Amino acid sequence: MKRTTPSHFPAYALFAAMLATAGLPIYIHAPKFYVDTYGASLSALGAVLFGLRLLDVVQDPLLGRLSEVLRYRRALAVALAAGLMAAAMVGLFAVEPLMPPLAWFALMLALVFSGFSFLTICFYAQGVARAEGVASGHLALARWRETGALLGVCAASVAPVVLGIWLARPFAGFAVGFAALTGGAVWAMRREWTSSGETAPVGFSVILRDGPARRLLLIALVNAAPVAVSSTLFLFFVESALAAPGWEGPLLLLFFLSAAAAAPGWGMAAERFGARRTLLTAMVLAIAAFGSALFLGPGDVALFAVICVVSGAAVGADLTLLPAMFARRMAVIAPTAAEGFGLWSFVSKVALAFAAVVLLHALDRAGFEGGGAPNPALALNVLTWLYAGVPCVLKLCAIWLLARADNLEDS
Repeated sequence: MKRTTPSHFPAYALFAAMLATAGLPIYIHAPKFYVDTYGASLSALGAVLFGLRLLDVVQDPLLGRLSEVLRYRRALAVALAAGLMAAAMVGLFAVEPLMPPLAWFALMLALVFSGFSFLTICFYAQGVARAEGVASGHLALARWRETGALLGVCAASVAPVVLGIWLARPFAGFAVGFAALTGGAVWAMRREWTSSGETAPVGFSVILRDGPARRLLLIALVNAAPVAVSSTLFLFFVESALAAPGWEGPLLLLFFLSAAAAAPGWGMAAERFGARRTLLTAMVLAIAAFGSALFLGPGDVALFAVICVVSGAAVGADLTLLPAMFARRMAVIAPTAAEGFGLWSFVSKVALAFAAVVLLHALDRAGFEGGGAPNPALALNVLTWLYAGVPCVLKLCAIWLLARADNLEDS
């Protein structure tokens, strides 16, 4: 099998940027877009998002298996899945619903999520093989991949705001731009989807029986939850708790730019001090940042900007080091890796499901209304504690799990 050299890594960065554009930003933009445009209920949207995540309970592991079955035709499979995802994104944001808005929201997101899941599994599994034979291969590839992903999130987070300066329908422009990015990313990666055929699929049982792999999956599940919580509530927090409508885009961009800028540094620190120790340091930093947000109120935009920089930098470690640690373990126990990353994709989405169904419903029950509407003090207090307090508790749990897992392979 052809060995990847560092010159191949920019293609991985571009593909990661495309995937990231379709991932986290959907949780940031889609609920608020359907609340503001079609008057959808927060509880109803949360229930739909949770239901789609339940679909992933079955879907992601099966997509991992499908990726293994199609590994000799992976380039074609990737192109088809990417086309489906791009078309669904256009349907979600650029097409007037052809059925009741909530049903259209559910259908389009189901297609986006399915394409996203399959592509993510194929992409990370291919990276396991491609990183072999390169010095510090998994961490080196992770730096390129996750920095690209974070830059993609940055662009997607602010694109509707920036496009709104020139376009009457900025979200439609975002969807069309995403389709163009998808085409470019698929083209850049067209030569990377190869398989040596030397190793047979291992099955889920081999991965789940492996102690380090199982612990990494559990840590990933708990550690993804704080990011899911803060991402789901970010726009509402800035608009209502800080009373700073119009600052959502710049602050979100600051958060993700900080993550992207910090990701290479976390990778280099991990090579020197060890991934586990470096990740623990970043987790403590994240708690300090999120905890500070509990004391903010209307008008505290400058202080929140500082928190965005610090918390964004800490998230850069989460997104870079944990996947690299898991990839290294997969290279040992499951070299084909697609089924392993099917499980990895699943645990990441469970955290997003928790954020969607629990938090949006809790806000709804507290009487919170989006769209800049006035809210009672109780609703704003609930929003603040959900946005800043819940991530601290979840991050403490992740620290405890990682600190006890002293026999993990250090990437």
